Amino acid sequence: MVRAILEGRKTVTRRVVKLPKGSQLEEISWPWMRPTVWLPSRQKSVLMDCPYGEPGDQLWVRESWCPIYRQGDPDLGVIEVDYRATPTKRMCDLDGSRRWKPSIHMPRSASRIQLEITAVRVERLHQISRESALDEGCSLPDLPSDLAGLFGECPPDERTAFASLWSRINGDESWDANPWVWVVEFKVIKGAQHG
Repeated sequence: MVRAILEGRKTVTRRVVKLPKGSQLEEISWPWMRPTVWLPSRQKSVLMDCPYGEPGDQLWVRESWCPIYRQGDPDLGVIEVDYRATPTKRMCDLDGSRRWKPSIHMPRSASRIQLEITAVRVERLHQISRESALDEGCSLPDLPSDLAGLFGECPPDERTAFASLWSRINGDESWDANPWVWVVEFKVIKGAQHG
């Protein structure tokens, strides 16, 4: 998906709405399609803000990365960063001394992609359209080859590719659960690379 962002194919992301324990979603409200959540323990309803931000806020992208240290010594500091999505030949995994670090360990200073949120809304996962699946960066080549022949008379489309990706990331039953999701649209901020 990092490559899809860099290529301009991914301009939206979906994340499951995580409700407080024991609460339930009542309705969707404006602005920014905020959900109203019923909290039985407090006998009241509250508007829930998107934890990812609102239009105008900025996000940064974490990705698998490899720090390149001055003279190979971590104590001398990082002089360059290599990225797994677009690796350079001279950097990681060539001599076995450098290892890719998972995205969860990427510090802000190593991030090369900054995004600006342009819109936020809440919808059911299954409401995704073919066009929105394309905006998620999904296309038919993203569909695993072992699944491509399983659709019989109903040929796969970009929604199918997105459903497959969603299930790989969130678990086998996650698509069938049809959860409420935050739909966060964004644009890449040009010239905001920080790596």
